Amino acid sequence: TGAQKPIEMDVTDAKTNLLDSFIYASDNDSQDVNIVFDGKVIVGTRARKERAKSYNAFCSINFPYQAVIQDGMLVRYITEMLKLIPGMQPDILPYLFERYDCLVVESFGVGGIPESLLDEFYTQMNKWKDKGKILVMTTQVANEGSNMTVYEVGKKVKLDFKILEAYDMTLEATITK
Repeated sequence: TGAQKPIEMDVTDAKTNLLDSFIYASDNDSQDVNIVFDGKVIVGTRARKERAKSYNAFCSINFPYQAVIQDGMLVRYITEMLKLIPGMQPDILPYLFERYDCLVVESFGVGGIPESLLDEFYTQMNKWKDKGKILVMTTQVANEGSNMTVYEVGKKVKLDFKILEAYDMTLEATITK
């Protein structure tokens, strides 16, 4: 954190920013590098100082705030996410399916599962499908949405399992819903 006015001044944002940063850092779900400034928790790689004198000096560029701190309470907007990317080992899937009730798979195109993860994905889906787990398929593409029936892999997954498809919703809307 930081401040626009030194901590020893009568009117300063330093004390509040410091306290807010302790509130955030002491929460068990806090991780990674973040900036806590003006009651906002900003992902470190998205933070940018935009004002030289105002208390709301920092903002988040092209990414929502992780959380806010209001009246000493931490309010999270988005929980931490792990994105499956090409080259990830399939042994991550049992861990994810065991620990989470809902998984959102953000595909690379109109919809599908990376070939390297497909066998383990099927194993885990078969194991957990009757235990109330929810799987939502979406896409990282900003416009035109997902359509799992375009490619054979996506079509097969959609036919074999009860999954939800986000179509043209943003990732933030999908996670919220």
